[in-house]
Amino acid sequence: QVQLVESGGGSVQAGGSLRLSCEASGRMFSTYVMGWFRQAPGKEREFVTAISGSGFITSYTDSVKGRFTISRDNAKNTVYLQMNSLKPEDTAVYYCAAKNGLRRGAWPMPKAPSEIDAWGQGTQVTVSS
Repeated sequence: QVQLVESGGGSVQAGGSLRLSCEASGRMFSTYVMGWFRQAPGKEREFVTAISGSGFITSYTDSVKGRFTISRDNAKNTVYLQMNSLKPEDTAVYYCAAKNGLRRGAWPMPKAPSEIDAWGQGTQVTVSS
């Protein structure tokens, strides 16, 4: 099973930016659909964005479109989340997620957390007004 380690969280003012990184260990990183979920206090974990194994296809939840960008560097086994124009509503713990792309149901990436194959440890993003 792929293991994921996240970094890059922190506290910023509204309108600011952060870049999250998620480094994967294991073989054949490029075969995994990668994505990000987030969970705010008192709320369920929700899908944010995903990227195909090749990096050519992406998807975003409506609330972050135009502000967040997901990317990946398969040579470095790393996926990134660039977050711009951050809002207080973006405050949450952000989790990197992996889904084995060699099996059915990998794309679109499942929205249900129970369908995800591996999770990062989570990194806190706090946006103040």
